[in-house]
Amino acid sequence: MSTNSTSGASPSGYATQFNSGDIAWTLASTALVWLMVPGVGYFYSGMARSKNALSLIMLSVISIAVVSVQWFVWGFSLTFSKTATNGFIGNLDNAFLRGVLGDPSIGSPNIPDLVFCIFQCMFAAITPALAIGAAAERARLLPMIIFIFVWTTIVYDPIACWTWNSSGWSFKLGGLDFAGGTPVHISSGAASLAYALKLGKRHGHGTEDFKPHNMSNVVLGTAFLWFGWFGFNGGSALAGNLRAAMACVVTNAAAATGGLTWMLLDYRLERKFSALGFCSGAVTGLVAITPASGFVGPAASIAIGFIGAVVCNFACKLKHWLNYDDALDVFAVHGVGGFVGDILTGIFAESYVAGLDNITVIPGGWLNGHWIQIAYQLADGVTGMSYSFFMTYIILTVMDKIPGLSLRIDIEREIAGLDAAEIGENAYYHVDKILIHDPRTNETKIVEQVRKDTDSTEKAADASLNNE
Repeated sequence: MSTNSTSGASPSGYATQFNSGDIAWTLASTALVWLMVPGVGYFYSGMARSKNALSLIMLSVISIAVVSVQWFVWGFSLTFSKTATNGFIGNLDNAFLRGVLGDPSIGSPNIPDLVFCIFQCMFAAITPALAIGAAAERARLLPMIIFIFVWTTIVYDPIACWTWNSSGWSFKLGGLDFAGGTPVHISSGAASLAYALKLGKRHGHGTEDFKPHNMSNVVLGTAFLWFGWFGFNGGSALAGNLRAAMACVVTNAAAATGGLTWMLLDYRLERKFSALGFCSGAVTGLVAITPASGFVGPAASIAIGFIGAVVCNFACKLKHWLNYDDALDVFAVHGVGGFVGDILTGIFAESYVAGLDNITVIPGGWLNGHWIQIAYQLADGVTGMSYSFFMTYIILTVMDKIPGLSLRIDIEREIAGLDAAEIGENAYYHVDKILIHDPRTNETKIVEQVRKDTDSTEKAADASLNNE
């Protein structure tokens, strides 16, 4: 272990024997995960209609702000307090980050509490940003913002605690989740399903064709996510070591496999190489590999990316079969993808991969003859999905009955679009070029005129012309 000084303690009394390389990699990974949050916004924005594009980008960034405050107030303490004895949730000993500074962290003795705290804050921030995608185009923004704070406290913090805190019941049971299969993806997927069911369908669902309005945004969002996921999974090693390198390798392999698999599955039907299909598959591969990323090798990651893409591709049909409106397929990709990844972790986990950090010792999964690991993964995944779904539905039901916190926007404002109705600004302003003749000079000039571009404006103009 490298040291930052020759003495064992600093003048402030905190240990200085932390590994500076581990700290640097964890802080860099924090920045990478932060970038994933607006990546989610651009990914969702491109898949929505243009009149709602800005709201989805804005909500993703707002999620960082709201959760950062929640994490400071009590989120970190409820999730990672070292004195917690409850297998379900922590305590308030570290509320307002009291005592969170230079002691060895609960995640790794090689990095201080403060570094671990900000790294984990990014995981907490991206989770509700994923969940609210199912409510796109019809949910009021103020209740969404309040929901993010409440949901993170009541749903995310307990699930993350029982998964990653050494006092958590799943951690003690032996559940394996390297970077957030249950706390991030299963919980957000289940919450998205509850949100979609509670809100009901969008106006025009079943009669209008809801198509992505900007595939460039979808590809850009996918690029941000893929890039940031190296910090999401690789950074979860909390060290710049061989295990972190393996996590990065398998993350990239699973994303590539998932993208190609989904694209080819769509090609068999459409005979087109769909950009949306590739991007959806790449994200699915990233989701599926997340819990396994610190426990499997490259060959297993190819299998996980392939299986995850196939299962989630067909899971997208669930919303038609069960007749609910998950606007952006959050449950199919994150809920189902995270669950598949959890189970496959129990199958493919190998003790030698976990031991690449020279610290972690696990019996492995099915490949190592440890059959019971699949049951541990199943217990963690089912509990996380059930808890998130039912608690989210209860939270939304209570909020909807509070005056001023009704969840759904009224029909007129929904037709106008959330950008104009809730934000008062638009994602796009098109420029019309108009020819104007100047009689004084006998010249014709081209004048540019800015025009707001919303679906509702165009429809209103068409209706007016038809009436005339």
